[in-house]
Amino acid sequence: METRNLPIGIQDFEKLRKNDFVYVDKTRFVYKLAQSKCPYFLSRPRRFGKSLFLSTLEAYFLGKKDLFKGLAIEKLEEQNDEPWQVYPVLKFSLAAGNFTKEDGLSARLLKCLKDFEEKYAIPDDNEDLSVRFEQALKNAYAKTGKPVVVLVDEYDNPLLKNIGENEEQEKENRALYKGFFAVLKDCDAYLRFAFFTGVTKFSKVSIFSDLNQLKDITLDWNYDAICGITQKELEENFVPEIESMAERHRFSSEKCLGELKRMYDGYHFCMNCPDIYNPFSLLNAFSENKFGSYWFGTGTPTFLIKKLDEINFDARRFIDTVKISESEINDYRPENPDPIPLLYQSGYLTIKTWNERQLSYKLGFPNDEVKYGFLNALAPTYLKVQDKPAPFNIDILDDAVEEGDTDGMRDWFKALFALLPYPAGGDLDSVTEQSFQNVIFISLIVLGKYCRTEVHSSKGRADCVVETEEYVYVFEFKRDVSAKEALQQIDEQGYAAPYSADSRKLFKIGVNFSSAERNITEWEVVSR
Repeated sequence: METRNLPIGIQDFEKLRKNDFVYVDKTRFVYKLAQSKCPYFLSRPRRFGKSLFLSTLEAYFLGKKDLFKGLAIEKLEEQNDEPWQVYPVLKFSLAAGNFTKEDGLSARLLKCLKDFEEKYAIPDDNEDLSVRFEQALKNAYAKTGKPVVVLVDEYDNPLLKNIGENEEQEKENRALYKGFFAVLKDCDAYLRFAFFTGVTKFSKVSIFSDLNQLKDITLDWNYDAICGITQKELEENFVPEIESMAERHRFSSEKCLGELKRMYDGYHFCMNCPDIYNPFSLLNAFSENKFGSYWFGTGTPTFLIKKLDEINFDARRFIDTVKISESEINDYRPENPDPIPLLYQSGYLTIKTWNERQLSYKLGFPNDEVKYGFLNALAPTYLKVQDKPAPFNIDILDDAVEEGDTDGMRDWFKALFALLPYPAGGDLDSVTEQSFQNVIFISLIVLGKYCRTEVHSSKGRADCVVETEEYVYVFEFKRDVSAKEALQQIDEQGYAAPYSADSRKLFKIGVNFSSAERNITEWEVVSR
């Protein structure tokens, strides 16, 4: 089967079109945006095609008509009285740069200004960045007779680079933004169009406070598929790749589509949004003919993991949906102790349901790649084994769970708890029931098992239920209470009742964790 050029990592629209790369046509969105003179902001997770879309806007406003042959915008543009007009385009690419240095952001902004000044032969006789920006816009307008298009790619990168590492530099970068991009408000008469992209919408950053005319289309259903790939786009544009992948794995195209959906689909960027596939993962899966972990492998969310650890976040919340208000989902404040808004904006959680009356959302993992990738990234921090040789192997636990070996499971967890460090000073209250439940939950979930927490029954909620093809494990965890009492609670509250007719072997397991010994001291099992 012929191998086609897949645009993995290609962020330049002109390069993509001239080198015959597969392109999923998003130009209808370019045309829709271009009809307005309004400045826009779009937030999407990393590796979702924001930079490519910005490059497509750039090519359109530069009038590069030949690049758009056969695309939706070719016919749409015929509706204009003066199609394919050429405008001066000033692009700020902030995806790269040493933004943790004192002058890193200013140096990058200056470089972008210089490129623009050279292209349009504009004087560069002012050292003040804001004044120079303003003069560049006015001079380009005077020289070409056309208003300027300003494109800003990954505006938030200089801020994200410093979160949790260099708070002072993050504040300085914010301050620089305040004076610099405020120029756009005063120079509205010289602007044709402006478009900002980023992963995160930082609350109280100047582009959102000073540029109060900036329209945020992040949650706008009109632009739900502006980045990423819909099911329809997948099936229309990647037939050869789907067939090749199905053949490689010896299953039908329908099953291949099901596996692709399970691994890479499931993003939602507004209410009633169609499922959106992660384009980076999808293209890499087709390239390698393998259902691998690609998007998550491009960068571990270090500062997010650190934040979760600092606030002792209950990792079991991730297995179900998390509720958040509409106002919270839009903005992020570094001082906010709740990491959920940032987890959503960064792409680790996505919208599952929307409550119109309450103006709230429920968030959850979009797909298996993100779910298991994120929980695996959490594991070293929550299990406290980053820098230590472990006296155990996760495969040993996996074998025990798959074989119904509850003694092996107990021994594995006892070995793990014996390794974990605890706060100095003998503070027993610091070892909460949640603490050791998190350790057990994270350990089980990273195995890829069907693991649920706080499972509802007719009378209460089981702490944890794990299912395999042959076994069901119902756990009740206690701190400084006998394991027999935990087993009694499983029976009295009917936690195992939903599995009474199940053909699989059922294990009811009561566990006591001793805060004094900081380990499991009782592990009682009743099987059926």
